[in-house]
Amino acid sequence: MLISQIKGSNGEIIVAVREPGGAAKAVKNAGSVYALAMEAANKGKSLVSVIEAHGYGDAVDLEKAYADGSFLPPITHPDAAHLHLTGTGLTHLGSAATRDSMHKKTTEAAEETLTDSMKMFKMGLENGKPKAGEKGVQPEWFYKGNGYGAAAPGAPLVSPSFALDGGEEPEMAGIYVIAEDGSPFRIGFALSNEFSDHVTERINYLYLAHSKLRPASFGPEIRIGAAPEDIRGTSRIKRAGKVIFEKPFLSGEANMSHTFANLEYHHFKYGLFRVPGDVHVHMFGTATLSFADGIKTEEGDVFEIEVADFGLALRNPLKIDAEEEIVVKQL
Repeated sequence: MLISQIKGSNGEIIVAVREPGGAAKAVKNAGSVYALAMEAANKGKSLVSVIEAHGYGDAVDLEKAYADGSFLPPITHPDAAHLHLTGTGLTHLGSAATRDSMHKKTTEAAEETLTDSMKMFKMGLENGKPKAGEKGVQPEWFYKGNGYGAAAPGAPLVSPSFALDGGEEPEMAGIYVIAEDGSPFRIGFALSNEFSDHVTERINYLYLAHSKLRPASFGPEIRIGAAPEDIRGTSRIKRAGKVIFEKPFLSGEANMSHTFANLEYHHFKYGLFRVPGDVHVHMFGTATLSFADGIKTEEGDVFEIEVADFGLALRNPLKIDAEEEIVVKQL
């Protein structure tokens, strides 16, 4: 089942659900995806059973809502500060050729000659998929922001004036709520654009934290449940209506050096991320970047990430923010 949120004419949230390829219907008295998910988590029920108990109302035209700019992120929190945008990287193998070449480099090179990134990648290859009951190696982790940095599908991804680059990162994101007893529950997975500043990151890996403090977009729909083993789609950039970049996008554990369970454990092992009522959008990395192919994005470019199993494509135009003068005043 796919679930999404539309902004109603009176500002209310309309929750729409559908089966892949099917028509969408509103969920009666839903309130929001967050409200439905918390109801399920706190009552020990599946989200699908909660949705079915609420029942279905009017048909929802998702394509029209997209065209009208009415989509909201597929989950929001009543207090945006309690929605956390985080991510992990160096988790994907890429193509078979990339996997073989990288594996060869990591096994043949002397440990002291490896970059920190290659060491991290090697650690994932060796122990990112632990046996049942065992703990795997912890991955790279970064913070992107909170709900104030979540861009709705169709809305601009705003790059700050001081940024040196604004580039897409097509990824899968896990969507989670924390129950009143502190237990994390996964709603499902969604497409995400983990928008980043790759030029700043390349200056020095210690700038990674700076480069990730950018908005992100996810959705338009969340696929409820587990992710497919092998996820295949397309990442593209359009400029003035013409495609200037297009490449396959691969994800799922068949194309990763870590299991989702291992990545989830190393996020939620911190009590800070198990605060009752919070929402987490955790992005799982990618092997496809236009930046790596020499693409320099421009204002007005449209990022598009598409995977048939996850519903509508995720589209966001790039916008460059105006320069701000920041002055700290003494109280």
